[in-house]
Amino acid sequence: MEEALCPLSPTLVRLFLLFLRLGLTAFGGPAMIAYIRDLAVGREKWLAREDFQDGVALCQMIPGATAMQVAAYVGLRVRGVGGAVVSYVGFGLPAFLLMLGLSVLYSRTHTLPLVVAAFSGLQALIVAVVANAAFSFGRTTLTGWRQGGIALIVAALFWLRVHPVLILLLASLLGMALSGRQVEKKQVGSQAIIPAALLPLFALIAAAGAALALLLCFSPALAQLAMLMARIDLMAFGGGFASVPFMFHEIVEVRSWLEASTFLDGIALGQFTPGPIVITATFVGYLLHGIAGAGIATVAIFLPSLLLVIGIAPYFSRLRASLWFSRAISGVLCAFVGLLATVTIRFALQVHWDGLHLFLGIAALLALVRKVDILWVIVAGTVISMFFL
Repeated sequence: MEEALCPLSPTLVRLFLLFLRLGLTAFGGPAMIAYIRDLAVGREKWLAREDFQDGVALCQMIPGATAMQVAAYVGLRVRGVGGAVVSYVGFGLPAFLLMLGLSVLYSRTHTLPLVVAAFSGLQALIVAVVANAAFSFGRTTLTGWRQGGIALIVAALFWLRVHPVLILLLASLLGMALSGRQVEKKQVGSQAIIPAALLPLFALIAAAGAALALLLCFSPALAQLAMLMARIDLMAFGGGFASVPFMFHEIVEVRSWLEASTFLDGIALGQFTPGPIVITATFVGYLLHGIAGAGIATVAIFLPSLLLVIGIAPYFSRLRASLWFSRAISGVLCAFVGLLATVTIRFALQVHWDGLHLFLGIAALLALVRKVDILWVIVAGTVISMFFL
């Protein structure tokens, strides 16, 4: 995308270091988009505000962790495909390293009484976190009876363990069929496609394919893990939280790789790290296959999102102008609300509820609804659990 490079383009090293610094404090998930905007639009003046907003809209319409994708979009606009890669890696690296360290610590200490007590309380908090996510997304997504109907249908199908891919396909069709009358959007400009600029994207895809082929030859188990994580990422419309229902379904219910309580512990650990909740993939990979599993699961859960940003950005204005595309995405986002609601119930069934667990869950939900930072909610819950459970 040579035409997209800005006149104030930084070096790739500086771009990496700037996003690495942002990644060290990337608590709050989508809230980090505001800090990326301050960097790219305000301080460095790489992009105009309108260009940045277009990037945010793109990242909200495709699957994956939104804040991570916005970092990649900024890198793509200022330094092409290389810039997208270094921004993406720099922004996500702190979360991976911290989650890897926490996973190692968990594997060695999770049977200690104090640690057991801490995670027992944290499981109640995670129910509150997921319930709050379902409420927040539902409030903005379910704007009428049609959207609510799609969410209810999806929740029922997910509860009956229908395959998530079939659920998403049905939701997109329902979105196209049930959406109210809308006016066809007028196409506003489109970015020119330079064939040579797509070569780095094809190179990345070829490298990923070669790596997967090697894994299939030398470690089919790691290859299966990689393909599963990539598929989960491709279904995660609505941001990183959308990966939670799919990951839980595939890893706990379908393959029984982890116990439900252990999976909840992984989500809890993810709240102590900067970056998206999808970093739980690192925890899953480590418990299954050690450090190699952690690395491969992390790359696989993030790589499809990066490739989508690079590949779709030049065509975004055309996609955004398509009425049918917008309706399909609307249906998928309604499905996400239904999936989250179902997972909230399933997570709640894993908790041994008593007076203190009820207090922790209700207090956490109220705090999150009142916009208290999730990190402080988790820290407070951990301390209370260690002292009183």
